Amino acid sequence: MTHTKPHVVNLELAEPQTNRNILNLATEELQTSLHKINLWVKGQFPQPSGHQTSHQTHHALPSRWSVTREALKQLTRGHFSIGDVQSAIMSYNSDYKHKWTFEVLHHYAKRLHKEDNNLELVISKMAKLALDLPDLIKKGVPLLRSQKPKAITLSQQQIACLLANAFFCTFPHRNDTKPGSEYTTFPTINFSSLFGNHPKDALKEGQKAQKLRAIFQYFHTVTNDDPHQPAEAKPDGVVTFERISIPNEKLPKWKNEKKLLRNLHVSSKGSIEKEGSGLLQVDFACKYIGGGVLGTGLVQEEILFLMSPELIVSRLFTEKLDHNECLRITGAQIYSSYSGYSRSFEWAGPHQDMTKRDYWRRRFRQIVAIDALEFKNPKEQYTKDNITRELNKAYVGFQRDPDTPPERLPAIATGNWGCGAFGGDPKLKALIQLMAAAVAERDMAYFTFGNEVLATELQEAYYHLKTNKVTVDKLYKALMDYCGQRERPDLYIFIFKKIGLQISQL
Repeated sequence: MTHTKPHVVNLELAEPQTNRNILNLATEELQTSLHKINLWVKGQFPQPSGHQTSHQTHHALPSRWSVTREALKQLTRGHFSIGDVQSAIMSYNSDYKHKWTFEVLHHYAKRLHKEDNNLELVISKMAKLALDLPDLIKKGVPLLRSQKPKAITLSQQQIACLLANAFFCTFPHRNDTKPGSEYTTFPTINFSSLFGNHPKDALKEGQKAQKLRAIFQYFHTVTNDDPHQPAEAKPDGVVTFERISIPNEKLPKWKNEKKLLRNLHVSSKGSIEKEGSGLLQVDFACKYIGGGVLGTGLVQEEILFLMSPELIVSRLFTEKLDHNECLRITGAQIYSSYSGYSRSFEWAGPHQDMTKRDYWRRRFRQIVAIDALEFKNPKEQYTKDNITRELNKAYVGFQRDPDTPPERLPAIATGNWGCGAFGGDPKLKALIQLMAAAVAERDMAYFTFGNEVLATELQEAYYHLKTNKVTVDKLYKALMDYCGQRERPDLYIFIFKKIGLQISQL
């Protein structure tokens, strides 16, 4: 797998000693484009109605950061309960005292933490890590705004610090999710929604507790000062987050694309993140990156983010994805293993990531987040506009760096993108991704997640399309004809007939 040099905007972050060359940042319109998401360090508590000004009283209100710092310092001293953690968080989030609850955190502390690690010690180290923010991040992290391609690179130490602050809910401007609020087009980042359980539901409480097992395993690893920990497993590298946008006029003209399908490997067994190691791994994303990872969601994207919590930090600065955009993440580390899926999901223990690093100290692991359309009525996916939109979205995610020749591109590791809860037709989505991969000049490994029937049908369909040298434009025109059918015949059989393949050949 090849990685290009990380393009980085001017963050002027505190640089770990070993990464000075990596974070040697270029200057570019910092004052106009930089949105400082950590201004809360200097922020003041809002004044109650009728409150006198500091000029009138000669006493200034304490800054929010000073109150936060004192609350977290109490936790660094150890000998505290989960109730004390709750009190610390609420001391600087008093506006939410009647909204936030902590049942799940208490549930974890009572039932699970003894199986995993010393919770009190880990939380104490997390508080120390959160307090390092002013030293580790000197200026605000820029936001990856819609339709503005840009990349930022953070050290794993900086990411851990930001996530520790997210755990302790120290980002005040990210609590307001009402329409019209400052960050309404961004995902949430504070962990408050993970701690509570409204309405009370024993199953969801247990699922969230399993999420916390993965979160605490991550913090246990990044705060581990054991000198015997394998050097390869220590998170001392960097991770690059790149927002990619392709203008509409530069997207493929699908009816004119003469590309042949690329190589395809299909398997009903295995997973994108394990068997797809070293490939471009597809995150079946929500347009708000990370989906329900901090809530009740527990499908492909959420599980991916729990096994690699460094991905969660992207929620801090990534505005919701538009139809022609994706987020590509290079270098994230895996910290946990899991079993099950959705309701059967369970944390299965720590994972020691031995993946090698590139020249810039990033793990040889690249993930691309592309959000599929959600269809309340599955029939809605069979329209020209919706099929074209999904082709474009997949292409944006699969496109290659123009400086990398096709023969050096890693294949795509993907599966039933946008199916399941989003209502997508697996046969259609597989074909869409094959077409997009062909135009992007990438091979593909497709995991059907246990669906042996789909694996067989897809493999057979691919064989006949490839053998007969069917091009993307022919497939696109056949799909457009399929959209006009009142009844829904088998998609692959319909396409074979449309392009002139004899059924007897099948």
